[in-house]
Amino acid sequence: MSAANTLTLKLENLSCASCVGRAERALTAVDGVESAPVNLANETARVVFSDPASANKLTDALDRAGYPARRETAVLEVGSMTCASCVGRVERILAATPGVLEARVNLASERAFVTYLAGAVTPDDLAAKVTKAGFPSRPRDDGAADGPRDKEAEAQALKQRALLAAALTLPVFILEMGGHLFPPFHHWIARTIGLGTSHWIQLVLTTIVMAGPGRVFFAKGIPALLRGAPEMNALVALGTSAAYLYSVVSVVAPGILPAGTANVYFEAAAVIIVLILIGRWMEARAKGRTGEAIRALVALAPNEALVDADGKILTRPVSQVVTGEIVVIRPGERVPLDGEVIEGESLVDESMITGEPVPVAKAKGDSVTGGTVNGKGALKARVTAVGPDTLLSQIVRMVEDAQGARLPIQALVDRITAVFVPIVMGIAALTVLVWLVFGPDPALGLALVAGVSVLIIACPCAMGLATPTSIMVGTGRAAQLGALFRRGDALQSLQSAQVVAFDKTGTLTQGRPEMTAFETVGDREADTVLAMVAGAEAQSEHPLAQAILRGAEERGVTPLQASNVQTVTGFGLQAEIEGSPLLVGSQKFMERESIPLDDLVDRAGPMRAQGQTVFFVAIDRQLCALIGVSDPIKPDTAPALAALRAMGKQLAMITGDDPATAKAIATQLGIDHVEAGVLPDGKVAAIEALQNDVGKVAFVGDGINDAPALASADVGLAIGTGTDVAIEAADVVLSSGALSGVVNAFEISRRTMTNIRQNLFWAFGYNVLLIPVAAGVLYPVWGLLLSPMLGAGAMATSSVLVLTNALRLRFVRPLLEETS
Repeated sequence: MSAANTLTLKLENLSCASCVGRAERALTAVDGVESAPVNLANETARVVFSDPASANKLTDALDRAGYPARRETAVLEVGSMTCASCVGRVERILAATPGVLEARVNLASERAFVTYLAGAVTPDDLAAKVTKAGFPSRPRDDGAADGPRDKEAEAQALKQRALLAAALTLPVFILEMGGHLFPPFHHWIARTIGLGTSHWIQLVLTTIVMAGPGRVFFAKGIPALLRGAPEMNALVALGTSAAYLYSVVSVVAPGILPAGTANVYFEAAAVIIVLILIGRWMEARAKGRTGEAIRALVALAPNEALVDADGKILTRPVSQVVTGEIVVIRPGERVPLDGEVIEGESLVDESMITGEPVPVAKAKGDSVTGGTVNGKGALKARVTAVGPDTLLSQIVRMVEDAQGARLPIQALVDRITAVFVPIVMGIAALTVLVWLVFGPDPALGLALVAGVSVLIIACPCAMGLATPTSIMVGTGRAAQLGALFRRGDALQSLQSAQVVAFDKTGTLTQGRPEMTAFETVGDREADTVLAMVAGAEAQSEHPLAQAILRGAEERGVTPLQASNVQTVTGFGLQAEIEGSPLLVGSQKFMERESIPLDDLVDRAGPMRAQGQTVFFVAIDRQLCALIGVSDPIKPDTAPALAALRAMGKQLAMITGDDPATAKAIATQLGIDHVEAGVLPDGKVAAIEALQNDVGKVAFVGDGINDAPALASADVGLAIGTGTDVAIEAADVVLSSGALSGVVNAFEISRRTMTNIRQNLFWAFGYNVLLIPVAAGVLYPVWGLLLSPMLGAGAMATSSVLVLTNALRLRFVRPLLEETS
């Protein structure tokens, strides 16, 4: 079985939740497709597939369904091609890229012409792949003519269409409704131009509105109707056509209608189009703002870099810089790409990645990240990652993947929207029939008004936008607050977790042990003993050994030269210094070596109670010192845990450390459950026990040994300063080591899910309440029949309200600010 591929496709003609369902069904019907969630908010489909499915088969399926994947063309300038075999190789490289539909390479002009699926790949990605194969490449500047559709441009086009429609509709509305609102105006029209002329003027203007600005509804809706897959455009096309054609008959051939039923509804058809165009204009503007977080991240990357080419400083587009080149980073500039410092010293503001406000010192050998801001020093760095491999690109990709996720709560929406439009059409037909049979005179006119109102007021758009828009805005805001959701469905799982379990070292603590106590017994001087111990520990890589060395350095003690240093696994180490045997290790080590501990055991008790790890020192087989080492708790650990407790979460610690030390820290921090001295598989067992006893568990860790626990928890949160293995196993990545990110992730999860429920309540409640009103259930009681124009206004407003409510998530404030 071949490995699964993932493509993100940008789709055309998506206008409501029904479209989403049909596009998904078209994709999943392709043999080899595993999943294909479609996101209405950003008009994309994320397809996971394997053989025999292919990009061309997917696009064919979407074309047949009426939701074609957007295709784009890139022109690449390709160097180092010398013969036809080079051409063939470049073509094969490009054609093998997921999302590429066609690749043609011209040796004479040294250009490649690539047709690809928008959203699946970018020109920069294509150029980077060709460059990596040995053919330096870059996108041609004028090759972006068919680039991604810009939401701002789309909104501007809709605005122009709406304003034109409004200008044409205003005379129609005044001519027809003016007389109803002000009867003398009706008489004035009758005396001057005449009612017949008025109706002909309305017919001409409404025809222009429908054939011009409103043409989009018919161009998309009628084909969908003919395919047997009606959607929102089809409802608008049916409703406005019914009102328009009935009015045309009333003007052109009134005699074929029953007496007293020849009425015109041109104003309804025209105003409906105007209101829906205005709604879509506002919707496009709102959709454009849902991706602001990603655009803000992308904007952090500079467009140009200063490259040191054999001593010459050249300004070059970032897309043309390759790994291994040297870039110059001047004071105050953004770092152009990920790299390793080879010259200079400076402080770099990395808050865009870590959230930490304190600049980080950089010198030779240190890594720098593209998009971060250099301080007052000048740096030179060798580029280590370009294009999609940079950390900033990975973060953007992480956020985009989360934004395309499908939450479990979406399943209900999918089931309803799959049948929504056909049901609405059935209700409209039934409404017309009931009015014709039971309605008062003029029954035909009233039946038309009620039927058109039902068609127009129904709004699957709001249902389809309710969940994905909130996810887009919520995950974007979470990224700004230091929590990167690698899986969007973690948004729903996280807020329902009853227990938050933590690893200790590097998560609750700083992960950098310090020597906190050094006590001696006997006649030996403290500095002499510490110098001997430091000499032995200098040959150990253990973090606790490094803590003792730092403690000796802080006290101004120079380590003595040690020989025959041997590590005794699980106990300590032994060495020989100045002819004297030295033992450093645990209480069990001393007992194994039959070293009398005397009263030092009693002195070790209070140290352990404070969370310190205790070591004993024996020289010439005589106990002479006691060393206490502790890993300081992070400054924001206690406030973060307090905030989680205030949310009603239970707290747990699962660690491989000594049980006495772990329990001491748990007591100090108010942690409810402690599981200590466990190996990686023991952490998994501890999480499963918590899941069985309490409920859903979120686990926070940072090390390689935390990866199994992060994967087995209901939601895994990895500290961003931890290992790559832990980050890959996690559902949420905290971009810094601060636990404030955990609190903010929970808050974003809670606020986003609340926002989604509000949207769904409005979207469903709107239709449940107003479709019966549009059908005329209030007419027998109060004589109230909803106007199709009001229905169009309500329909347009519903989508805008859902989007506006989701956009409120942009302003979520962090519950806990990061501390330096």
